[in-house]
Amino acid sequence: MLSLNQQVLRTDLAGMPLEWVDYRVAARLYYLGQVAYACGHTLFRLYGGVNAHTRLRSQLVIHSIIATYGNHQAMVKQQDDYVPPLSNRTLFQRDDHICLYCGQRFSTRHLSRDHVRPTSKGGEDHWNNVVTACMRCNNIKAGRSPEDAGMELLAVPFTPNHAEYIYLMGRHVLADQMEFLRAHFPRTSPLHRRILTRGTQ
Repeated sequence: MLSLNQQVLRTDLAGMPLEWVDYRVAARLYYLGQVAYACGHTLFRLYGGVNAHTRLRSQLVIHSIIATYGNHQAMVKQQDDYVPPLSNRTLFQRDDHICLYCGQRFSTRHLSRDHVRPTSKGGEDHWNNVVTACMRCNNIKAGRSPEDAGMELLAVPFTPNHAEYIYLMGRHVLADQMEFLRAHFPRTSPLHRRILTRGTQ
């Protein structure tokens, strides 16, 4: 049984992912006539009052993916120079909570953001220059480059596009939502392999 915390994927009219919303926001969008169409599985059935004339109880069906009118937000996020905001939560999700130096998986509280090229040497706080590192490896590397510290970087950091970012922001992403988002990932996205691997486990 799905929790009421299960998120609904909101897209624009063309199907470009925009954001995650909860069932309350989705219900309001339905009520305001902002939902153009829905796809995916039924997540919730919300019941209202009983019509005095028909004796029928009103209900609202909320699907896992809803397309809404208006696409100005999506147009900005489709631009080549769009960079999603960087946070530790999405960074750790991008790297699957794996330290990219020792290769071990850790809980969030044992992870840190490491700048591949240290900020003290001109490195930027940017997706392409940061990786997930455990506290131990980050302390060993300190203010040095991986080469200077004699440490091997296990994967190349990358900047997610908006659809990848929406996936990384999701909590308990459902299979139909995942497939929908994957269709918007670049062909070379490292996230494809991770999703397929998890799907076969």
